[in-house]
Amino acid sequence: MQLSIDSLKQMGAFTGAPVERTVKWKQGEHELEATVYVRPLSYRSAVSDLSAMNGKTDAVAGRIAACICDESGKPVFTAADITGEADPDRGPLDGNLTFALLAVIGEVNGMGKTTS
Repeated sequence: MQLSIDSLKQMGAFTGAPVERTVKWKQGEHELEATVYVRPLSYRSAVSDLSAMNGKTDAVAGRIAACICDESGKPVFTAADITGEADPDRGPLDGNLTFALLAVIGEVNGMGKTTS
């Protein structure tokens, strides 16, 4: 096989459309639920991971920012939104929501699952 855009498309080497998921988390006494779209790990998440390895960004915030998007694939967050640096008055993203988002990212990407 010769490497080309067409051959890569046939092999499924591009991430395609974001995957819709429901995320649930507890905030204080309230159980909250929202629809999110998750972009499978991609070039964008690889760049974010490399930035984190070089100490330029936070790895967890970068992963969430690279994967959580709207229905059309546009990012919902920046890493600074998640860490709280974008708006210190607002602060960082809630811890329970952070774990819930990481869980759906893992689910979409098959992390922790074995294949036969």
